[in-house]
Amino acid sequence: MVVEQRLCNVRRPWRMDQNPFGSPSPAPAYNSAMSCLKTDISALQQFVLDHPRLVVITGAGISASSGIPTYRDRDGTWKHSAPITHQEFVTDPERRQRYWSRSLLGWPMVRDAKPNMAHRALSQLERLGHIDLLVTQNVDRLHQRAGSAKVVDLHGRIDQVRCMVCDQTSGRERVQQQLLRDNPHHSHKLSTPRPDGDAEVAAEIIEALIVPTCERCDGALIPDVVFFGGSVPKMRVAKCNEAVASADAVLAVGSSLQVFSGYRFCRLAGQLGKPLAIINPGSTRADPLSSLKLLSDCEPLLQAFAANISDAGRPIPCVHGSPS
Repeated sequence: MVVEQRLCNVRRPWRMDQNPFGSPSPAPAYNSAMSCLKTDISALQQFVLDHPRLVVITGAGISASSGIPTYRDRDGTWKHSAPITHQEFVTDPERRQRYWSRSLLGWPMVRDAKPNMAHRALSQLERLGHIDLLVTQNVDRLHQRAGSAKVVDLHGRIDQVRCMVCDQTSGRERVQQQLLRDNPHHSHKLSTPRPDGDAEVAAEIIEALIVPTCERCDGALIPDVVFFGGSVPKMRVAKCNEAVASADAVLAVGSSLQVFSGYRFCRLAGQLGKPLAIINPGSTRADPLSSLKLLSDCEPLLQAFAANISDAGRPIPCVHGSPS
């Protein structure tokens, strides 16, 4: 499959208070970045015109500007040590203690995060009928907070916990209050934030932590997420497969797609002859499968694209002097 790439040699940090289409006397680097963005907006417009019903797959990159760190860099390489696995959590009490000690510090970062303009743009596209299903690999629930309703939380949701004994679910914030009550001497100052509500914590602090337990049966608690090494529920996968089969195309946003759970839907799209567009400034596992690769950062690109959607729900045709 031929891959069409929109290349941008210079990437400039995006600020939401900036006009994305330049100033009267732009610096050369800024001008280059804006030219790339304008080209990508036009390409994305045409992709949605040609394929108006989409399945969208999102990854950690879409939440980065909301203050939630990503697992990988632009080359798809781990930025931190490998996260805890499902097997470690369910079998090793010390690993559970380590998880909850770090989560005590890191959870407020996710709890207090706000949807950014990329989340809001996808919510707008859903309201206009362009998104049949949004499949997010993120556990932060920012798509729902932005107003999206047709969402599958592929890897679960970090704002819920489940008892490993009686299977009762409860809110993560309730567990936070239990942790704070039982560990008054635990440091509450966030040092180095990590993805998905994780944080760096000294070993001596971890060893002193009293772990939270189920209020009903005193059993061990586990976040209602799919840890690395865990399996996505079959019904969840089936719903996504059905959506890909009935959609016109797939759009992947802010994901390296290195994990099979999300990559499988890109592969399915290829098997079904469905076009795949990818918005990611770095490399992804699905690049060889894509028919369109856009290298602009997803927030300015999706914000500007959504601003060019007409009331009828179709992209506004490009005209001279417009950013598209």
